[in-house]
Amino acid sequence: MPRQIGLLLYPNFQLLDAAGVTAAFEIASAFGGAPYETTPLSQYGGMIRSSSGMLIETVPIAAAGSVDTLVVVGGEGHKQAMACPELQVFIRHQARTARRICSVCTGAFLLAASGVLDGRRVTTHWQQASAMAAQFPKVRVSADAIHVHDGPVWTSAGISAGIDMALALITEDLGADIGRRTAQQMVVFYHRPGGQSQFSTLLEMGSTQERFAELLGWIRSHLQQRLTVEVLAIQAGMSPRNFSRSFQASVGMSPAKAVEKLRLEAARERVECSTLPIEAIAVMTGFHDPERMRRAFLREFHQPPQAIRRNANITY
Repeated sequence: MPRQIGLLLYPNFQLLDAAGVTAAFEIASAFGGAPYETTPLSQYGGMIRSSSGMLIETVPIAAAGSVDTLVVVGGEGHKQAMACPELQVFIRHQARTARRICSVCTGAFLLAASGVLDGRRVTTHWQQASAMAAQFPKVRVSADAIHVHDGPVWTSAGISAGIDMALALITEDLGADIGRRTAQQMVVFYHRPGGQSQFSTLLEMGSTQERFAELLGWIRSHLQQRLTVEVLAIQAGMSPRNFSRSFQASVGMSPAKAVEKLRLEAARERVECSTLPIEAIAVMTGFHDPERMRRAFLREFHQPPQAIRRNANITY
């Protein structure tokens, strides 16, 4: 029997949130094993308009039947949808009867409104994470994770993160080979760890001044060097005193903090996605001393490198 995937939609949903996970399940079905059958659902059924204007035919939730996995998508209409009592009742019912319940992006708000996420660690799009934490204090929001798996509940960040989550679900069901082949067919990364950062540190520290924007890129390419204020000031063509003051005003942090954040991002990528020894990663990212890198990880991520590597679920 095919595994039934229920895809919960509502007016002004994000089309790609729905299309990405649907395509992943469709492609995985073509590679053998137990196939998936995806059914778009909505409160009353019929045609549901996405935020882009495209329409999808849906089945009413009252006729949903038995669902193996429920996926709630995000979109501009999530605030109206999360206030719908009928959808909340449906989600709570599926949380009791379905094997898994999942969300993409702001679809997590519908799960939270129904109480399904109380006491669980979850994620959503980074721009909405603080709003979720404030609105639902019983929910433990991991603002920077791509996707989070807490028991039978899976939550993911934006559009591409929904595909990452779907590939993880497929791998759990059908094995690594089918997951890998599905990713290859979709031309996406097979294993992007759920805890990997949603956005680049370079984007976070974006500067409106071209000289500092270029300098941040230069730092990212020279992390092994000794990057003192004097070295960076010379690279920027400024005096050290003027450089420090101008950098802080433009980037929003001190030069030393910016260098550490860029080193941390590069180190975390290697910790999660490679088998390199921690000592080697410390050297190649400019920390040089593994203990110094460990302390930086604890300050920024509240975990040492070894724990982050374990949580990435990489099999060597």
